[in-house]
Amino acid sequence: MLMATIEDGRPMSSMFDERAMRRAMELAAIVRGTTSPNPWVGAVLEPGSFEGATRPPGGPHAERVALDAAAEQARGATLYVTLEPCAHTGRTSPCVDAILAAGVRRVVVGIEDPDPRVRGEGIRRLRDAGVDVEVGVCAGEVRDQLGPYLKHRTTGRPFTVLKLAVSLDGRIASPDGASRWITGDEARADAHRLRAESDAVLVGAGTVKTDDPELTVRLVPTARQPLRVVLGHAPAGARCQPALELGGDLGDVLDELGRRDVLQLLVEGGAHVAGAFHRAGLVDRYIFYIAPALFGGDDARPMFAGAGAATMADVWRGHIVSVERLGDDLRVELVP
Repeated sequence: MLMATIEDGRPMSSMFDERAMRRAMELAAIVRGTTSPNPWVGAVLEPGSFEGATRPPGGPHAERVALDAAAEQARGATLYVTLEPCAHTGRTSPCVDAILAAGVRRVVVGIEDPDPRVRGEGIRRLRDAGVDVEVGVCAGEVRDQLGPYLKHRTTGRPFTVLKLAVSLDGRIASPDGASRWITGDEARADAHRLRAESDAVLVGAGTVKTDDPELTVRLVPTARQPLRVVLGHAPAGARCQPALELGGDLGDVLDELGRRDVLQLLVEGGAHVAGAFHRAGLVDRYIFYIAPALFGGDDARPMFAGAGAATMADVWRGHIVSVERLGDDLRVELVP
């Protein structure tokens, strides 16, 4: 039997699978800030292009939303889903049961779910029931999208993002501690989008004393506000109150936040907190908003307080994954 191929030698069915999976990822991205502590998952049922995305906790998972939209047309169809369907009862009944009851013929999965309650069990049950299951379509992209969920389920700790707004000469505040505003409106709005997709925002008590931040999402629409966390003590009248006050070893702090179902933690500084997380190797992703501004001296506040690399051999080096222009500013994202 002849199989149609595209120019790079892949079968056309593979191209179709990738296109459907990327659409499922687009659907997952839309609900990124509403599903935690559940994963943000997208699903597409073909033929018919019936779509679904995971609803807020207690609501149906992506697979069920797509199956409900398709109704009887799900029989014999192919279901594309970014994460392995669940096979256990939690807030909802198992998605595997719904898939089997609907008569789906084939299931294409982005990645296996590392949650101990799933971890291949959903795939096994589908295959045992005679469903054709393929795993690994767009796996790298799906892992990136679900990075915070995967980190939490495999380590018990949140995915930690360090965000700093800096001048072109690497300073985050003037000598008197003032930092409003180094960057422009577009960069600040993007930072609020980052807050909106995070479960918690963390600063040090020094930042509370100097800036008295609210640590809320204001510049973009959101369905929820992040948990506000202060390392140290925040005065009763601080605008970030009520806040969770923590102290001690940073690893223990992350463990506690993980127990509170924080999948993504946004660390907003200042320099002492940023330096401590960086030197402890606890940052999963760095996001710098770089303004075309120069303090022009060595007395302004640096990004990181404390001792840095002693020699060139000790310099920390990461990998830049994106650079984006936001108005006059640059958004630079890098990973260890």
